[in-house]
Amino acid sequence: MSKMKTHSGAKKRFKLTAKGKVKFKHAKMRHINEHMPKTTKRKLRHAGTLDERDAKLARRLLGVGG
Repeated sequence: MSKMKTHSGAKKRFKLTAKGKVKFKHAKMRHINEHMPKTTKRKLRHAGTLDERDAKLARRLLGVGG
């Protein structure tokens, strides 16, 4: 049986924390940010954690179980 491969799109977008939560970076922070309010940019700056229902799928894509 062949090895299970990590989903290459998921490994670019998600990281696992020490407790097993799935961390992600918010969208809309790459370019054309001068029109955005400072408050919006401040909220999007910090990484978030996925909800447990979505994290289960992300963990499976990362190859660390479900």
